[in-house]
Amino acid sequence: MSSIARTPTAAADAAAGAFAGHTLEACTATLELACLYLGDRLGLYAALENGPATATELAGRTGLDIRYVREWLEQQAAAGVLTCADPGRAPEERTFALPAGHDEALLDRDSLTAVAGFVRATIASLSTLPLLLDAFRTGEGVPYAAFGDDMREGIADGNRPMFSRQLGQEWLPAMPDVHARLRSLEPARVADLACGCGWSSIAIARSYPSARVDGLDEDARSIEQARGHAVEAGVADRVRFFRQDAADAGLAGTYDLVTIFEALHDMSQPVEALASARRLLGPGGCVLVGDERAAERYTAPAEDPIDRLFYGFSVLHCLPVGRVGQPSAATGTVMRPHTLRSYAAEAGFGQVTVLPIEHDFWRFYRLDP
Repeated sequence: MSSIARTPTAAADAAAGAFAGHTLEACTATLELACLYLGDRLGLYAALENGPATATELAGRTGLDIRYVREWLEQQAAAGVLTCADPGRAPEERTFALPAGHDEALLDRDSLTAVAGFVRATIASLSTLPLLLDAFRTGEGVPYAAFGDDMREGIADGNRPMFSRQLGQEWLPAMPDVHARLRSLEPARVADLACGCGWSSIAIARSYPSARVDGLDEDARSIEQARGHAVEAGVADRVRFFRQDAADAGLAGTYDLVTIFEALHDMSQPVEALASARRLLGPGGCVLVGDERAAERYTAPAEDPIDRLFYGFSVLHCLPVGRVGQPSAATGTVMRPHTLRSYAAEAGFGQVTVLPIEHDFWRFYRLDP
């Protein structure tokens, strides 16, 4: 048996200590994220919205076990998520509360600060690790359905506030000709590819009362939920949902606008999907792609911290999902602008414009034939 001889140095010892500390912080953050997940899914935060509570009171409000609730409350206050008014008292007498601001982030699904969806999606990305171990060895993918409702609904809840508050107010107005067409009395037609649970399609219909929107997604459960959401939103008369692969070569139509939000990088055949989107366009129509705001170039360590987030999701979710269909472009979450441009050119688009929209997570591309 051979071993690598190492000569300890002060610099190496310091680097080892710093890395160990960083890893411990990451472990702590991961565990705290899981506890946030429990609080959301078990309705603990919602119950605290009714006022401060002891463990006994909160267990009574939620029907949960007192001892588990007490441990969770103490963990939440230790992490700074909740406040504890009297930590020196006996455990059963301590009162915990949800601070102002935290309640909005944890409970208001339409707030731009909402975090519950991102928490669910992150936890879901860890749920398929045994499958991912095999995928690394075989080169195969991990099906989207394997990530379950937490991923599907987590992504939907995470993106919903942006769609409801920014899509019709900022993103589409950044294309004045499209904005005018959607506002015209003559009904404009929109195809929303990879629409997921439908919040983007619904947001377009709400922002433009004369528009007619068709949402397409290959995930049956997403389409089922999208149809229910459209009914609840009161737009089912103008929004339709279909189970359809965005890369289907048979797609054709005369749409004024085709949208693809945070989905192109997940697709096994992004060029084919863009080619299908181009075939859907009528005269003067264009495609709007909103996808991750990855840095223009790769750096290590990452100069832009957002790339760290994107790479984490790419390894655990987006790349495995994108490799299910074969042949696969195997794009991954970190789709840089030059990659999108190459896909668009191969799909037959003549012009790609990066729209002047400021956003923390996404970059917006207008594709014209």
